Amino acid sequence: MGSKPDDDYDYLFKVVLIGDSGVGKSNLLSRFTRNEFCLESKSTIGVEFATRSLPIDGKTIKAQIWDTAGQERYRAITSAYYRGAVGALLVYDITKTVTFENVERWLKELRDHADANIVIMLVGNKSDLRHLRAVSTEEAAAFCEKEGLSFIETSALESTNVELSFKQILEEIYGIVSKNRMASEEGPSASVPKGNTIAITPGGGDDSSSASKSKSKCCS
Repeated sequence: MGSKPDDDYDYLFKVVLIGDSGVGKSNLLSRFTRNEFCLESKSTIGVEFATRSLPIDGKTIKAQIWDTAGQERYRAITSAYYRGAVGALLVYDITKTVTFENVERWLKELRDHADANIVIMLVGNKSDLRHLRAVSTEEAAAFCEKEGLSFIETSALESTNVELSFKQILEEIYGIVSKNRMASEEGPSASVPKGNTIAITPGGGDDSSSASKSKSKCCS
């Protein structure tokens, strides 16, 4: 929602949403990219993505957010889409202990398939259901400290910290990319060719040809 046209940007960052089915990944995506929320949203089938551009440090950053299905039967499909991702939001439901217990498994899968330097943020979603909380903030924060992850609690329903979570991970990715470019180039950083996905390390590419662009799954 920056001032530039959608196809005019300085950096394109691929970020994946992972976590168990039903934790609210699709609603986080729709809240961030379209400011929409649907109580009747259905489980994602396979992989879909949507985009949004943000201004960061005077640059236009286009975020390509991939929503990966959490159901076990789609795990083999979604693992292929980790390629080229420079960021990941690992989402659990603060009212369901099992979704937090499975975070460790999702983290292992992410580290097995994604770039070693991928930026990871743990997201405790559905903070509006505080009266049903089953996972304490302290427990999740302690896990993140042990694993070296950033952490935030969100509510897609109330739009609490959704914008902040995506902005923080994009700023962290941009900071790493900028530092790497400065270290690898002599003099001022060269301009970035339009249309290229910027990976934290060599090998990342724009996977936009691998899947159809996300269509609104609800509230259409």
